Amino acid sequence: MQKEDVDKRAKGGRPLKKVKREKNVRVRLTAGEHFRIEDKASKARMNISEWIRRAAIRAKVAPSISPEEMKNLRMLSGMANNLNQLAKLAHSQGLIVVQRKCRELIELITITIKNLGKDDR
Repeated sequence: MQKEDVDKRAKGGRPLKKVKREKNVRVRLTAGEHFRIEDKASKARMNISEWIRRAAIRAKVAPSISPEEMKNLRMLSGMANNLNQLAKLAHSQGLIVVQRKCRELIELITITIKNLGKDDR
């Protein structure tokens, strides 16, 4: 045999993968967590690694609340308390007296809620 014939021969063994997974991630689980993941993977007819890989890629994780959003939520909570106080006042003094205050508060609440929705989550 010539050297060219030796190079053209099939070398045998497992064929190379198109995409080789080279990176490892270590995750520590409790026995219960492992059992649940193993159960879900077997129901999906996947091994645990493939199930975790797909779950991690498809997962949607919401970012934590920013300081600005927290400020708006506190303000909204305070406005809700004010609205409750106005409702009590309306029951004791009548609706007409409290109507103007309620409209002002509702406008503030509407603006605050619009500001909360500005984030592009």
